Order: sequence, then structure tokens, then C-alpha cells
Amino acid sequence: MKRAFTKALLFGIVALQGAVASAAPATDDKALLAAVQGEWRTDEAKARDRYRHPVESLTFWGLKPGMTILEIQPGSQSWWTDILAPYAKTTGGAFYATGADLENPKLSEGARKARSSFEARYLTKPELYGDVRILNWGDVSKSLPADTFDFILTARSIHGWMQDEPDTVHDTFVEFHKALKKGGILAVEQHRAKPGTNAEKPASGYVTEAYVVEQAQKAGFMLAGKSEINANPKDTTDHPFGVWTLPPNLRSTPYGSGKDEDPAFDKSKYLAIGESDRMTLKFVKK
Repeated sequence: MKRAFTKALLFGIVALQGAVASAAPATDDKALLAAVQGEWRTDEAKARDRYRHPVESLTFWGLKPGMTILEIQPGSQSWWTDILAPYAKTTGGAFYATGADLENPKLSEGARKARSSFEARYLTKPELYGDVRILNWGDVSKSLPADTFDFILTARSIHGWMQDEPDTVHDTFVEFHKALKKGGILAVEQHRAKPGTNAEKPASGYVTEAYVVEQAQKAGFMLAGKSEINANPKDTTDHPFGVWTLPPNLRSTPYGSGKDEDPAFDKSKYLAIGESDRMTLKFVKK
């Protein structure tokens, strides 16, 4: 009886240690906490914190005061920008973002408007966002400044690159490697496909973790850590309209189809799932 009790106690201690090891990292970075809690962030943006865990994720990735930061393809919502740009300003760092490639004569009008909207939002409030610098990046301007950045974040972009030219993903990771200083960090957040899924042209928006790790390592990165901070075991990844069926998009028609949303589509199932299951990976330039 005593032996059984001791064994059970030890099992409980090991289980507790495992839980602590996988728990979200804490931080005493007051500037980061202030950026996440900032009143300039919309209620809609803050409502997504429960799925995207900005404090825990950025702490895990190793964001530090004074870093020179590059955000890749921030997009129209600019969810991370509202945290990273004020953080860089407050801590004496620098913030860059890639923007639509204005050097490309074939650039769509939609891409031009998206960049203009980003500029109107982030270049007009230096007292909040600091000196935000936007880099042309695309089919023509493929190079980033070398040995410049301490921290590069790419969030939910890899599935898009995989549907471009065959070497786009590899070339992109190589460019990130060149752009980082020695010891610099590449932070990756990406919708996660089930292990063993075919990683080619993932129209669903999901990518396997093994594929991402392989591509980063081929480019010269060292995998410094994985976290389950942004895992969602409820996400089956087999939704009718890909990852965009889930919040925050809640699509009821194929992505990019141009079709009107279906008012009869039952979204309750997908609201109950929440946002996608995501890998959270940290790579370092050796």
C-alpha cells in the first residue's frame, strides 16, 4: 500500500513538472505588457488574445527591449504591428515591416491600396508607433537588408508562399537568414496541419510542422524551441472552406471565390472550435 502510494505521489510530481514545463512562459517585461494592454488596440484585436497569446508567444520567442524587429507581411489587420511597433518605440528599438512591392509594375491595385492603408495608420502617429519603416518586398524586390535584424516574425504566411513558385519557401527562408544578425531570432506562427499531411500547395491554409522545420534548417537555421502555447486540440483541420471557415473569418464560401457569403451556413460549430491549431516555432541564426 505504501509503495503504491509512493508511486502515485511520484507520478503526480512528474506530471506536475511536465505541466509546469509546458506552461506559458511568464515575463517581467513591463513594456511588453503595456503594449499588449494598450488602449490603441481595438476590442476586436484584444478578443483574439485568448487564441494568439501575444505575451506568452513573444516571451517564448525571445523578444527583448531594444531589438530591431521585422514583421513579414503584416496584412490588413496588422494585429502584431499594434504590439510590436509601440514596443520597439518604448524600448529604444526599431520596427520594420514588409509592404507591397512598389517596384513591381504588375502590382495589383488592391495591394497598393492595402499598403496605403497601412501607411496611413502607422506612419502618421510617430508618438505611438515610432519611426515605422516599410520595405518593398515581392516579386521584384526580393532582397532584405543583410545582417540587420535581431527578430523576424512571420505569422500565418507560409501556406501562401507554398502556392507560388516551387522554390519560394526555400528562397524566403534563405533571405530571412541573411537578413538576421548572428544569433538573431526567426519567430514562426503558422496554421498546423496534421502530421503526415501532404505539404504541397496547402489550399486549406494548413502546413505540417515537419515541413516548416525542414525548410528553416535547410536555410541554415537552428531549431531553438517549439511551444504548444497556440495549440487548439479542437481543430480537426478538415473544414469545408479551409482554415478560413474558423474564426475570425468564418467563411461560408471558398476563399478567393468572390462569391457572397451563405446566410444559411451554420457557423456555431466553428465558433465552438475557435481559432486554428497553430505551431509556434523559434529558430536562431547560428
